[in-house]
Amino acid sequence: MKEESVNSLSNNEEINSYISDLEIKSSQLFDLVKETNEKMGEYYLTLPKEKKEDDKDTEENIASLKRSAKNLQKAYHTSYQMSDELSVRWKDIKNQSKIIPTNSTVDVIENEGLHFAKGLNIYKLLWICFAGSVVGVIIELLWCLFRNGYLEGRSGLVYGPFNLLYGAGGIALTLCLYRYRNRGSWLSFVGGFLTGSVLEYFCSWGQEMAFGSRSWDYSDMPFNINGRICLLYSFFWGFLGVLWTKKIYPLIAKMILKIPNKTGKIITWIVAAFFIFNIIMTILSVFRWTQRLDGIEASNSFWQWFDTRFPNERMERVFANMKFNN
Repeated sequence: MKEESVNSLSNNEEINSYISDLEIKSSQLFDLVKETNEKMGEYYLTLPKEKKEDDKDTEENIASLKRSAKNLQKAYHTSYQMSDELSVRWKDIKNQSKIIPTNSTVDVIENEGLHFAKGLNIYKLLWICFAGSVVGVIIELLWCLFRNGYLEGRSGLVYGPFNLLYGAGGIALTLCLYRYRNRGSWLSFVGGFLTGSVLEYFCSWGQEMAFGSRSWDYSDMPFNINGRICLLYSFFWGFLGVLWTKKIYPLIAKMILKIPNKTGKIITWIVAAFFIFNIIMTILSVFRWTQRLDGIEASNSFWQWFDTRFPNERMERVFANMKFNN
């Protein structure tokens, strides 16, 4: 314990030295830029009034200043990222709750062990898909209750309270926003806005191409694109991006860390197999549903089983908002 404290103190002193040195050199660099800018005023007056074929100094100076500007831009963005991340991490530490961990806390715990879902690997992404599918249904139910005053089925699979759109959304948000988990919330909002909108548009397009149906239609909403996405729900995705990155993801990551490390991989693949089975059954049952709506009789006992197990009434309850093209 004493050795760890000494190492921690040494690391703090080292980073303090680096930051202090960076501040001093950045101040000196800014002074150099100002001096150069003043000299440029004098240099402008020495430029020839007519083009000279053998004068290469000006072109070289222009190229050098452009390279300097790029280097300064990179230095600015990198130093801003460091200051923003340190500020967010410190704010999270000061305001962290006992129930919902911070991303910094999760990072520390994962860094200390060899958990099967450490970092951002296939096992964590699968569990995020599972959890996101459930969380999405809950959010949809609450939103429907708030907006319409009643509860309505929002599942996307025939077995269980799962909506794969949100599972895929959870994966997409995590992949796109993971690097910004310890940055300002505005980055999570913009990332969620863009990621969710693109995902929702292509999911709607894919469903219509495959089944000739839609599970949502925003044609009556302002600022919509082909009825597949609209500004209101894009903002919803933006806020969900912040909620996911700052609250839901670290909570899910903490829960995943509690899954036994030795059996975690086995459990993950068992649940994944159930989801694959669920997806296949959903695709087949929706396909048969569309056939029934078109008046096509079951051609064999296989499809007759689907007619008995997944009649129209059940499908309408599961997919309450699905609309078919005429």
